[in-house]
This record gives sequence, C-alpha cells and structure tokens, in this order.
Amino acid sequence: MNILKLGIPKGSLENATIELFRKSGWKILVSSRSYFPMVDDEELRCTLVRAQEMSRFVEMGTLDVGLTGKDWILENGSDVVVVQDLVYSKTSAAPARWVLVVAEDSPIRSIHDLEGKKIFTELVNFTRRYFAERKVKVDVEFSWGATEGKIIEGLCDAIVEVTETGSTLRANKLRIVEELLQTNTQLIANREAYQNPWKREKIEQISLLLQGALQAEGMVGLKMNVSANDLKSVIEILPSITGPTISNLFQSDWFAVEVMVSEKVVRELIPKLLKRGAVGIIEYPLNKVI
Repeated sequence: MNILKLGIPKGSLENATIELFRKSGWKILVSSRSYFPMVDDEELRCTLVRAQEMSRFVEMGTLDVGLTGKDWILENGSDVVVVQDLVYSKTSAAPARWVLVVAEDSPIRSIHDLEGKKIFTELVNFTRRYFAERKVKVDVEFSWGATEGKIIEGLCDAIVEVTETGSTLRANKLRIVEELLQTNTQLIANREAYQNPWKREKIEQISLLLQGALQAEGMVGLKMNVSANDLKSVIEILPSITGPTISNLFQSDWFAVEVMVSEKVVRELIPKLLKRGAVGIIEYPLNKVI
C-alpha cells in the first residue's frame, strides 16, 4: 500500500493544525505517550515534529510532506517544495512578524544604530544574514526562550522576536524598530516525493482541502424561503461569492434561496431579510469552500 509520511507541527501550531485537518476531512488523534498520531486515512502516517525542525526532515526525506513556518524554512536554508501558503496560526488568520525590538527608552532608532551591539533571538541564521546583507556588524546569539526578559534585564541591546499583534511587546515597555520578516504556515514537500505521481496527487488533495477549510473560516451558509413577489427585494441585499442559489418550491410560487456570506454580517443581515419577506431562515456552519 502507498503511504504518505506527514509531519504535524508539535507545539503552538499543533492544535490549530489538527483542527484545520478536521475541517478538511481528516480526524487526527494525538496521544501524550506517542509522537505518531492516529489518523482516519490508511494512506497517511503522521509524525509530530517541532516546526523549527520540520523543513530539515522533509528535505532529508524522513517526511514526504509537512507544515511549518516560512521563517523556519529560511532559517534552516532547506531545499523543499512549497506546495501551498496556509495563513493560519494559533490565535489569528494574520501572518506573524519577526521584528527587531529594543527597550522603549533606547536611543536605537534604526538597524544601523546597532553596529557592534548584541542581539538575542531564536532565528539566528536569518538574523545574521539580514544584518550582513545590510553591512551592519552585530553579535547575534541564540535565545533559549523568554527573549523579552533578556532585553528588560539589560543582557542585550536588542532582540529579534516573533509577534502577531505586538501587544505583549508593548506591555513589557518594548518598542519595534523594524520588521524583518512576515511569516505564515506553509505546506512543504520533499522534492523526490513530489515527483512521485501517487504522492503528488495525495499531497495536492491535502493542499486543496486545507485551503478550502481556510477559505470557509468566517463564512456561514444561509437558507431561506422567499415568495415570488419578494424575491427581487431579498436578492438585492444578499452578498455572495458568485450569486445565490435559487430553486422553485414544489407546486408553489415560493423559492428556496441559499447563499454563503461572511459571519460578521449575519447579525445585521437576518433582520433585514425578515423585513423584506424572507421566512424560515437557517444559518449553518461551513467546513470547506472550494
């Protein structure tokens, strides 16, 4: 039997990734005693791997495909196929940012002010290349965590840290000097595996359905019945990707109308639909939009 070896990112992205696969049609069950989650697809074998190491295992062929951040692919310099950008994270749908950070009262205003200074970060290789390309000599050291605390305690002059909203940095009286990199989750594949016809088809199936699940986030379906007299008035206020689906009800001058809309507009839209004659309105969640 053909098997595709899939890497699931262990850590902060783990739960979000498993939930994304659930919406895509795969149920993945993780045990605290095993690094090999169970999946309801006999053609998949899952392994939990830290996002920081994922691209290395995919490049080596230990895994055929995996999910990790663009940042860690660049950090490791891994030669892999980027199959799909998947913009999701543990807290938001926005890309995360690696930023250069100093204390709020620091005199440093640009990267050139860091000449000869010390920087702590987990993204060591990328940071060294970034400053080298701009001909700024800095001492970049690896941080084992709690990176914000190192600058607060005066152990370094700046840090390069990942953030989504910047709220934690501001709460610790830290200031962003410059954004170095925007990063998001990517579905990556081993180059040799991607040339295998069966594995490529399986990888592209996964890519299609994951993207469909992401496109469905924040969307809901609405169903309703509308009389022929009110149909035009109702359709006028219905947002839609392409257009609502409309079908005749059996032996009646009423119509069934179905549409996909943003969840944000539903609370204002439903009262308006009722006023224009729609009845029997049903709202339902969407797993995938393809």
